[in-house]
Amino acid sequence: METKEKVSMTFERLPKLDCGVCGYRTCDEFAVAVDNSETSLKMCIHLKHNGAETKAIPNCIDCKDAGHVGEKMGWKDHLKRDFDFILDCFDQEPGPRETILPYNPQLVKELGVKKGDVMIGRPMGMSCGCPITHCGVVTDSDPRNGVINWCVTGPLRPRSEGFVDIGYYVAQGYEGIIKESKEKIELGRRYWFMPRRCMLQWRHSGLVNAVTKLPDGSYKVRIEGLFIG
Repeated sequence: METKEKVSMTFERLPKLDCGVCGYRTCDEFAVAVDNSETSLKMCIHLKHNGAETKAIPNCIDCKDAGHVGEKMGWKDHLKRDFDFILDCFDQEPGPRETILPYNPQLVKELGVKKGDVMIGRPMGMSCGCPITHCGVVTDSDPRNGVINWCVTGPLRPRSEGFVDIGYYVAQGYEGIIKESKEKIELGRRYWFMPRRCMLQWRHSGLVNAVTKLPDGSYKVRIEGLFIG
């Protein structure tokens, strides 16, 4: 009973962003690790640490209230810019699904990149320009064209297991689920959107070039022509 109470107290101090930057897949898993003395609460970059006081930075995405994220944020990103919908991950996947093309596509063949590899790289240039190195797990690769599909996760596995470094890459597309939006979702339209686990909480822009409406009213989409800001 004491352990459950401790975990609950730690969990309640976290932002429920599930961003993965601490090295754990969810805030719940991170809370358990903190209480088991496997890691430090200071590994959460979304907390303000002021001596003994630790509290969540306001306005981050709260996964505990999953159905009202956009409304809670006022449909504004971290820099107070408008966006149209939240792009969620697929169920049972460890993170956002992304299609990428390395600046040197030949590296896919030279490094033998394959399904299951733990990989790091940074999206650079007009396609994205994200300042943060991404980590993830490869779901499939095409050595002929150099295209890689992967799920972007936190840095824990690369730190503990090693990794393939693909270097700079171009983000070609995202796939995910739209559960809430303030605009009608239509094929062929460009939108501003917020990836659910974006650590910077910056809006992205992209063209919806594939959309399927699901029985629960949500949408499965593929988004290409990406850029940030």
